[in-house]
Amino acid sequence: MMASPNEKDDSLDTKSQVDLGFSEAQAAPQHGLQRKLKDRHIAMISIGGVIGTGLFVGTANGLVNGGPVGLLLAYIVTGSMCYCMMISLGEMIAYMPVAGGHITLAGRFVDPALAFTLGWMYWYNWILILPGELSAVGVLMQYWDIPVSNAVWIVVCLVVIVTINMFGAALYGEAEVIFASIKVLAIVGLIILGIILDLGGVTGDRIGFRYWLDPGPFVQFFGISGAWGRFLGFWRSLIVSAGAYVGTEIVAIAAAETKNPQRNLPKAIKRIYIRILLFYIGGVFIVGLLVPSNDPRVQLGGSDASASPFVIAIERAGIKALPSIINAVLISAAWSAGSSDLYTSSRALYGLAMAGNAPKVFLRVTKGGLPYASLIFCAIFSSLAFMTLSSGAGQVFTWFQNLCGVAGMITWMGSSITYIRFYNGMKKQGRSRAKLPYRSPLQPYAAYYAAIMSFVVCIFSGWTTFLHGQWATDTFITNYFAVALFPVMFIARKLWKKTNFVRLEEMDFDDGVQEIEDEPIEPAKNVVHKAWRWLM
Repeated sequence: MMASPNEKDDSLDTKSQVDLGFSEAQAAPQHGLQRKLKDRHIAMISIGGVIGTGLFVGTANGLVNGGPVGLLLAYIVTGSMCYCMMISLGEMIAYMPVAGGHITLAGRFVDPALAFTLGWMYWYNWILILPGELSAVGVLMQYWDIPVSNAVWIVVCLVVIVTINMFGAALYGEAEVIFASIKVLAIVGLIILGIILDLGGVTGDRIGFRYWLDPGPFVQFFGISGAWGRFLGFWRSLIVSAGAYVGTEIVAIAAAETKNPQRNLPKAIKRIYIRILLFYIGGVFIVGLLVPSNDPRVQLGGSDASASPFVIAIERAGIKALPSIINAVLISAAWSAGSSDLYTSSRALYGLAMAGNAPKVFLRVTKGGLPYASLIFCAIFSSLAFMTLSSGAGQVFTWFQNLCGVAGMITWMGSSITYIRFYNGMKKQGRSRAKLPYRSPLQPYAAYYAAIMSFVVCIFSGWTTFLHGQWATDTFITNYFAVALFPVMFIARKLWKKTNFVRLEEMDFDDGVQEIEDEPIEPAKNVVHKAWRWLM
């Protein structure tokens, strides 16, 4: 038994939350989510699902603030946090692929109040990321100087995103295979081209590490001299990089709609390092080689706000046609990320409703397993993107990036804390982790590292506003809104529902698991399918 007697008045007690987390998605799939995401879908979602403008456009902010080395170190540190969080989350979700993912597990292993708080924070995070991606489309479209209002591009992008999601998880998965493939090919192509450009293969001018020497490897943040100024620049870049990494945990939300989750999810989790090393660290390394940190075109607030560092690098090499092609790829990346944003927010809201933490109207699904009520409600918030029409696409994109980066770090912290409780509960009850579908390495130290670092990043996310003469109300609010909201929501929920922390010896590691283990494995249909399974 997990729930305390004090929780009996809740619409669904903790035990009921756990039961619904499995049964709605499996025992009665005609009334809940259905497992329609195949191995190729979850593979491509894990590799490139939410890689979007945070990497391709937001990198400019990190380069300006930290310099090439500061930017690279920031992405390495954040990448290590992401890896530690994901292997922790992956161990739990591969064993218990519930609707609501880590949100549901927080109530099962920590406290129902944490599930409530984490769930609504996660939902708010994703409904803000979506308009952020839409506004980024406006940023990118400015590159061609087309005399059309940004409202047109926002509407077009939104129609594509909503259409994909309204046809359910299967079409979303197929779309992500295509979109993610484009992003994978693009980033690999950009890295190869970047190496060629750096070695002088196009212009004959061997760049090497020139921009690491002039204007230098680090930026003296706000003109602050010495090592302290360089560290501040690095730390600011680290805050920016957090926004690019947020969303890696989408695999956990998709778990309830994944076929053969105990087979496919561990594979997806193990591929996370490819995404971190190749796409993020490899990408920013190339950017730092090819674009100087003092190039005025990497300033989001300037006249060239629509150009990403990748496009600028190619433009500097004098290649005329390729920048437009790459810019088009970046727009498709924003579409893909936006589609994933809507998918994730709708499933998070559905999971909250299943746990009794949101109105039951959001439990409404079609016969095909589409949570249409949650989807439509989440899509409404995309209208926030129209703020760009009056405030400037670049500035609004920065606002959304700050809001989502901090909320994402809180999600990482909550997921890591949930794993620590999961780990201790397994140990307390004498259960062997060796029997789990996926046993993550470096535990429990990896989870502690991810939790502590995420907390530190949250606390110091808006430190620039406290520098002399640098106070900015919008920066302070966008960086600390989530930090202030989290404890308020947790304490209020705990006092209102009188919830108790789940005791280690009372944690339920069995309910619903047998149904997962008994699910038949879908056989490979042909040689191509067999080759894909071997490769991925």
